[in-house]
Amino acid sequence: MIIGGKEFDTEHQTYIMGILNVTPDSFSDGGRYSRLDAALSHAEKMIKEGADIIDVGGESTRPGHVQITDEEETERVVPIIEALKKEFDIPVSVDTYKSRVARAALTAGADLVNDIWGLKYDPDMAAVIAESGAACCLMHNRESVDYVRFIPEFLDDMRECVRLADEAGIARDRILLDPGVGFGKTYEMNLEIISRLDIMHELKLPILLGTSRKSVIGLTLDLPAQEREEGTLVTTVFGVQKGCAFVRVHDVEKNKRAVKMTRALMQYESARPEKQK
Repeated sequence: MIIGGKEFDTEHQTYIMGILNVTPDSFSDGGRYSRLDAALSHAEKMIKEGADIIDVGGESTRPGHVQITDEEETERVVPIIEALKKEFDIPVSVDTYKSRVARAALTAGADLVNDIWGLKYDPDMAAVIAESGAACCLMHNRESVDYVRFIPEFLDDMRECVRLADEAGIARDRILLDPGVGFGKTYEMNLEIISRLDIMHELKLPILLGTSRKSVIGLTLDLPAQEREEGTLVTTVFGVQKGCAFVRVHDVEKNKRAVKMTRALMQYESARPEKQK
């Protein structure tokens, strides 16, 4: 898979997407990187620590967030994306579900659109992505937790996202899928989808896992957002074992190390003579 001119081996590797929130109200790091200089400094730190993609978000999508206008979101993300593309040789993603913001971000140089509604919120989003030729990440989401059978309906929802992409003309090699941990799911459902990530392989598209500091970790460990690093690392290891191509995280360095160690153990395990019989 090619993103921003960089090749990603999504079948055999797990890459790091570093989170750069340029919002005043994100649940974990709101306001810390909303200034251009602070955003660039943090991006540089993440790149040095091993980030493979930088994901820029201009609107918090935490539970209970207040939606902002397209114009305000655009004003937040476009200068950051332009500066990142000027200063660093790294693919840049924009975290938005609004087609007008996505179009402006793509014009500014974004290489991937990370849509938390999987093309289902804005009817123009799929066309904007298709026209640009950019990559996209389609996340699972629902307005209410109204499942009868969670896993089958989850997979049906994901198939619908892919269908919308197909109909718009987005090539399959431009699509990632995100199970949407923390979105449209109960605590138990979040645990279930993390533990059963491998079911997504039937969709035959690369998987991105985003669990960093989320409430499922906080509820499990009874810890605030700033103390959920160890829990995040465990989910990253699980994601690597289940074949995820990307993990989206706040703490790049430690997650990069966790990925590398997990991969080493998996390769050693698969190379054991008794495994090859």
